[in-house]
Amino acid sequence: MKFKYDICLFDLDGTLTDSKDGILKSFLYTLDYFGIEPPGEGLERFIGPALRDNFRDYCGFTGDKLEEATAKYRERYSTVGLFENKLYPGVKEALGKLKRSGVTLALATSKTAAYAERILEHFDISGYFDFVAGSEFDGSRSEKEELINYALGNLAGRGIKSPLMVGDREYDVTGAKRAGIKCAGVTYGYGSLEELKNAGADFLAGSAEEIVNIVLTGGNV
Repeated sequence: MKFKYDICLFDLDGTLTDSKDGILKSFLYTLDYFGIEPPGEGLERFIGPALRDNFRDYCGFTGDKLEEATAKYRERYSTVGLFENKLYPGVKEALGKLKRSGVTLALATSKTAAYAERILEHFDISGYFDFVAGSEFDGSRSEKEELINYALGNLAGRGIKSPLMVGDREYDVTGAKRAGIKCAGVTYGYGSLEELKNAGADFLAGSAEEIVNIVLTGGNV
């Protein structure tokens, strides 16, 4: 089949899976450990940024305390929160259609790569992906631009000409722009329509099927 974009890089949280419960419960678990009052609303803003960035920006943690908070979060997330998660409607079907069409699929997530791989396996979608780009446990390689370039570099032998990033937050859009590629923002995730538009998303998709349309035809929805 013909396609407009020969590689599609997907964000994970808020794009492929609705992981809100596991992430936020693990974040609140950590705040409770440190005796910090959680925000009354707007918790979704903590889904998307790198883990250490959240604790640095919201709690003001640095150094050893930042590492302690990260470890406390993972204490819950790695055993429970990881699977408080579900695929968005139509995602598995969309991945299958793109794969059958000859599109190369990659994951570009600020989540630790080891966790991301476990989630893909849990939902039986790991076989659709040619490469997984995620952060390391020490927090390195967590910026979206860096993740995109890392994935594209590892897939360079495929002769990729037209990559597309797909994500739900401004970080996906700005990361794609800095990497010199286009980005489709999904409106069903954790970022608002206004956030995606303001960040300069090239396309907007309201469902997994609309992502397929953009990748294969280059048309907006």
